[in-house]
Amino acid sequence: MGEMLQAISDVQFEEKVLQSDKAVLVDFWAPWCGPCKMMAPVIEAVAAEHQDQLVCVKINVDDNPEAPAKYGVQISTLLLVVGGEAVATCVGAMNAGQLSEWIGHILTPQHSCHFFLHA
Repeated sequence: MGEMLQAISDVQFEEKVLQSDKAVLVDFWAPWCGPCKMMAPVIEAVAAEHQDQLVCVKINVDDNPEAPAKYGVQISTLLLVVGGEAVATCVGAMNAGQLSEWIGHILTPQHSCHFFLHA
């Protein structure tokens, strides 16, 4: 596991996820899950790309049943938490481009204003 994807436990969930100043992508995984293993390097890549606005953590559902039960998630689920609130989930594997687009769509304000300054 790389340094961009931190393993956490149920005990750390509130501090690391719900109280984070940044958006948090939570990977609910298990060591025996094939799609979970495929997603790890994808999440690492996206974590590096979005590190200014996103923290990525993973929680082993076999060892930590409380958080998955609280959010009603299954194995191989990604949960995006913003401001302590779960805002989106995604189940299954995807490539880095798809994951980055999914995250970007959620984190980008729907109505952005662009100002052009002329000297």
